[in-house]
Amino acid sequence: MSKAFTKEADDNPEAPTLPRPVSVLPPGAKNYLTPDGAQRLRAELNRLQAEKRSQTATGEFSGNAQTEMQLVGQHILQLEQSLATAEIVPPPPQPWEQVRFGATVTVRDESGNETRYRIVGVDETDIDRDWVSWLSPIARALINARIGERVHFRFPAGEKQLEIVSITYE
Repeated sequence: MSKAFTKEADDNPEAPTLPRPVSVLPPGAKNYLTPDGAQRLRAELNRLQAEKRSQTATGEFSGNAQTEMQLVGQHILQLEQSLATAEIVPPPPQPWEQVRFGATVTVRDESGNETRYRIVGVDETDIDRDWVSWLSPIARALINARIGERVHFRFPAGEKQLEIVSITYE
């Protein structure tokens, strides 16, 4: 029987976790970060560097540990690249009447449902928190809008008119 059809022993069946890709930008786009986003990326970089130093000091590289350390090393390089090319954009001065990068925008649709979106850098996006990239279609629809204005946006379920209810910056 061919070796291709046999199962070899697997010391650790758990696959290593892949790092989240960073700085996937279209050509010519700037790598904007909010101040707190840059701080989070720096903290993650410091944590990963400490983890790598600790792992290297113990010298334990068996099974998936070596693969995981390679992935940690790749993630460290990605974070370093992202932070090296980042333009940190502070919030604009008050009053906050217009949507800009870094804004947390509350919108209301025709049914009265409210949703909050935070417009952040590509490396800060978090769909679970409704943090959207400044390059995303929803962010592009919201940027430059003012409180009380309505913007049209085509969701997968259809087009909706969204009223800008509030704008804040964190």
